[in-house]
Amino acid sequence: MTVFVPSQDMTFFQSVIYIFFVFNSIGVIPVFVSLLAKYNHKRQIKIIIRELVVALIVLLAFAFFGSRMLQALQISTSTIGIGGGLLLTIIALNMIFPKIEHANKKDLHGHEPFIIPLAIPGLAGPATIAAMFILSAKAGPLVTAGAMVVAWIPSLIILLAASFIKRILGDKGILAVEKIGGMIIILLGIEMFAKGIMEMVKINFFS
Repeated sequence: MTVFVPSQDMTFFQSVIYIFFVFNSIGVIPVFVSLLAKYNHKRQIKIIIRELVVALIVLLAFAFFGSRMLQALQISTSTIGIGGGLLLTIIALNMIFPKIEHANKKDLHGHEPFIIPLAIPGLAGPATIAAMFILSAKAGPLVTAGAMVVAWIPSLIILLAASFIKRILGDKGILAVEKIGGMIIILLGIEMFAKGIMEMVKINFFS
């Protein structure tokens, strides 16, 4: 098996777009609005910033250590491409055909949401963490971390304006934007999968 070496297959711009849509700040607007409705505006801002910062720290940790974990497991770049492409496709399909989920305020027992469920798994969930592993392997830890920070900034702005955006777009508008993001991600996933297949064929049959 070829030892894993991070490659530069994904550009910085592609990484930013990918992270932004997988982070799915637009898709979680209804959850944020529902859970924070009982708090005043200033308290909502503090909670949103806190949850976004927690999610950022968690994902940056995976961005920096994800590629090292894959390297320690000696996973090849072609395997990363194939597996990553398939995972991106699954993530995208879940965005295009989402499961119906509703925030349940009773689950918080009257307490202010803290880390769970907004930061984790709302923002830094399994799909986003897996994205950090993939990008860290394909683009490198520094590029992934930089792309994460750049994608995080508009995500923060969007969630700070969550109530306003929900009033403007409505539930159907938010769902439409989420589906468009899913379509973009599925294209990136197919491209990554195809490159992984070509690299594996090249290594095993033409090297």
